Amino acid sequence: MSSKFNKELQTLVGDKIISPELADKIEQYYATKDVGKPNKLFMIFGIFGALLVGSGIILMLAHNWDDFSRLTKTILAFGPLLLGQILTGFSILKDKSITWKEASGTFLFFAVGACMALVSQIYNIPGELGSFLLTWIILCLPLVYLLRSHAVALLTILLSTYYAVEVGLWNYRNTETPWLYIAFIGAMLPYYYRLITTNTTSNTVTIFTWILPVSIAIALSAFIGRSEDLGFVMYITMFGFLYTIGRLPVFKELRTLRNGFLIIGSLGTVVSLMIFSFRWIWDELPDTFTYDTQELYTTVVIVVLSISVLGYAIIKKGIRAVNLFQVAFVIFLLVYFLLQDTGVLPVVLMNALVFALGMSAIKIGADKFNFGILNYGLLIISILIICRFFDTGMSFVVRGILFVMVGAGFFLTNYIMLKKQQRIKK
Repeated sequence: MSSKFNKELQTLVGDKIISPELADKIEQYYATKDVGKPNKLFMIFGIFGALLVGSGIILMLAHNWDDFSRLTKTILAFGPLLLGQILTGFSILKDKSITWKEASGTFLFFAVGACMALVSQIYNIPGELGSFLLTWIILCLPLVYLLRSHAVALLTILLSTYYAVEVGLWNYRNTETPWLYIAFIGAMLPYYYRLITTNTTSNTVTIFTWILPVSIAIALSAFIGRSEDLGFVMYITMFGFLYTIGRLPVFKELRTLRNGFLIIGSLGTVVSLMIFSFRWIWDELPDTFTYDTQELYTTVVIVVLSISVLGYAIIKKGIRAVNLFQVAFVIFLLVYFLLQDTGVLPVVLMNALVFALGMSAIKIGADKFNFGILNYGLLIISILIICRFFDTGMSFVVRGILFVMVGAGFFLTNYIMLKKQQRIKK
């Protein structure tokens, strides 16, 4: 227990707010409450310590690497791997603390990759980076559930994202699609679900709730081939999918800034639709839909998943609990596939949709007395007005008036909401 907390207790006793007996009971309660729980700072240092030890061993061996024989190199390559397995097995069999498991799991994770790389270099085994990453992930994925290690789980997600980008984007020598990325993320979902149902408000859940949507948003680009115009549909639908997930009941105790699904889904939807509020993007779309099977299948799967999650949210909360951000992708799909060749109408509808999203965010912020969401809605409308300066013939006087009106709107909305909040508190 911190010394600051003890000082506060003594202050309360001195001011005769609580009795000395009650202060002793409070001190004993908090002293026994955290018994058995892992020291988070010690766990973090344990993970970094494992990383530094592994890096130091590699650097020391690399300095004299060329002087070793092939047999010596092979033994040194398998040495860290064997040590990591011993430490990991010891942590599991002896049921050691979470710090032991995190540190040994992290060490073994990198030992596997280092061993594979060294053996390939020693015996001149050719291969692509994508296949190397694939093998590394497959070998280390069971460690997530054997050790219940948060560090190994995060490293697996990051490595899976790297694998998807390497195979689908950076490797121009083939046209392979990283379908196994979906399997890797699917394998991580039970672990993530256990985390959010155990302690939703923990920092670990917050990190995973940001890492997962970021990984999905990055990796989706690897599934887009020659039909780049369909990529917009995939991304807008995916952002709607992420936003709806962030609104599920399992995340209701999570603060807005901790909910990566909600924030990334919202920002992605607004930015994507803001792009389609310009006329030039519609003019560059092809006249006929000729899509490859890969993009078409991927889009259909994303649309089905998004509509399924939206339907589940409607069943659980009711249609009134669904806001415009959750159905924006449905409106876009209808406009994109049905009204694309209707001249300026799609542009007008997209501008109206972005404006409605801004108003919806303002309403959500006002209902929750959340100044961040309120100003987010005002910012959406302001950026939309600024964007129209570039493709309309407004005079500088009109533009100046609009800027004054937007600035006054920011001030008045926040002032009215602040006064209302003060009245409610009174």
